[in-house]
Amino acid sequence: MDAKKHGEARARQAPERDRRRWPREAQPHNELAPSLAPALDPLPFSTRELAPEQQFAAWQAHMAPLVEVKLPDDKSADDGFPADHTAWNFGRMLIVQQRTPAYSYMRSAAKLRSSSIDHWYIALPRTGRSWTEVDRRVAENQPGKLEIRSLGYPFRGRTTESESLFVYLPRDLFADARATLDAKNNSVLSGNFADLLLDYLNSIEARLHSLTADDLPRIVHATRSMIIACLSPPAEHAAAAEQLVSVALMERARRYVQNNLDAAHLTPDSMCRALGVSRSRLYQLFEPSGGVLHYIQSRRLLAAHVALGDPADSRRIVDIAEAVGFSSAANFSRAFSKEFGYSPREVRSSAVPPRPAHSVPLAEHDRVSSFEGWLKALGS
Repeated sequence: MDAKKHGEARARQAPERDRRRWPREAQPHNELAPSLAPALDPLPFSTRELAPEQQFAAWQAHMAPLVEVKLPDDKSADDGFPADHTAWNFGRMLIVQQRTPAYSYMRSAAKLRSSSIDHWYIALPRTGRSWTEVDRRVAENQPGKLEIRSLGYPFRGRTTESESLFVYLPRDLFADARATLDAKNNSVLSGNFADLLLDYLNSIEARLHSLTADDLPRIVHATRSMIIACLSPPAEHAAAAEQLVSVALMERARRYVQNNLDAAHLTPDSMCRALGVSRSRLYQLFEPSGGVLHYIQSRRLLAAHVALGDPADSRRIVDIAEAVGFSSAANFSRAFSKEFGYSPREVRSSAVPPRPAHSVPLAEHDRVSSFEGWLKALGS
């Protein structure tokens, strides 16, 4: 009986010994929690739940910060205007998924005088066509093409029924390339660089629900670099092409890591074979991320953190560790505690509150929790 009590006492003391085995500095909990997937909280808008005669007026009000909109001559407000608009805030970039019937639009000189919004935007139609005039020059866009336009200049145009992707970026993000962008205002982009940018934007849209907060600034930087490369004069194309290749290769490498987190064969050698690059090129690629092995382990630990913090995930901690590629529960616990400063068990028990993954400071959230607020905060 005494032996049994002694064993129970040892069991009760074990957690404390484990905690002392891996000492860590005490930090406020709100500084410990990492920015975990999903980092993006979409801002949806739709007119579909309104009465048909109210739908177009709602769309006018929603788009008022950007453009004045009108119905085609053969349509009336009573016909209804079922439209969907979902915005995603990357902090220094907005991505918008939009589906609308046909309408015309104008950003007038009067609106420019009353608006502080002068961003650049990229339009990528999935369906439909558009015609936009700037200084008597019309850009005609269609599915599979990209066009770039400044909100700092007046324009007018019309679109057929369409589904499109829009990317808004602040003008000061291109402070070192203003002349290059201004020369291409209201242009439809073409060529190999434009195709690479198109593929890249498609890949970002496909992953909007799974991006982490750490991904967001890198994606903004990569998008900026690819846009500049698309618009650079031919004399700069060699350097621009090299930069685009590196961006595209890094995106492939990140996708490969994410898709193989649970694989024992996820090593630098397997990545070299899958990507078709040398070890030196791979190490060069991941040097800004702390190295290949560091990046792989960080992604595995982030995936485990997400699973541990999900109330719907009832798997044991050891099963989650195995699912993200850790063969030893002890190694997983040590790596996790070192990475985040607290144990997997603390996350599972909700002792560590997750950090809200807004792209703007929480104190500012109420002020900018509208599409207009997001647009205005984009350049600040």
